[in-house]
Amino acid sequence: MLTDKQLDHFRDMLEHSRLELRELLNISTEASRTVALDQTMVGRLSRMDALQQQQMSHASRATYRKRLVAVEQALQSLDDGEYGLCEQCGELIDTRRLEIKPESVRCIGCQQLSETGGA
Repeated sequence: MLTDKQLDHFRDMLEHSRLELRELLNISTEASRTVALDQTMVGRLSRMDALQQQQMSHASRATYRKRLVAVEQALQSLDDGEYGLCEQCGELIDTRRLEIKPESVRCIGCQQLSETGGA
């Protein structure tokens, strides 16, 4: 089981991640706005660049939203007293893994199995 000090540390990490992800979502809102069709204002190649940047922004925003949901779920599992336990096997997730990705919900073994189609 994780100590209170470790739980506080991971809560701080998760809360920092949540704030950072919310800020990234706010910042990326402008970049994902509709590209103007007015060719007099934006040349054809510039417009193509703008469209590409818009698509990249949409992809980034989707990633930020997905990670934000995972972070909020991890914070909820902290509140519920279940943080750090693998959702698949129930074993404690290695703290080294949680240091890298504190919103992890699986131990490394179960994560590898899920990625290779074993689970």
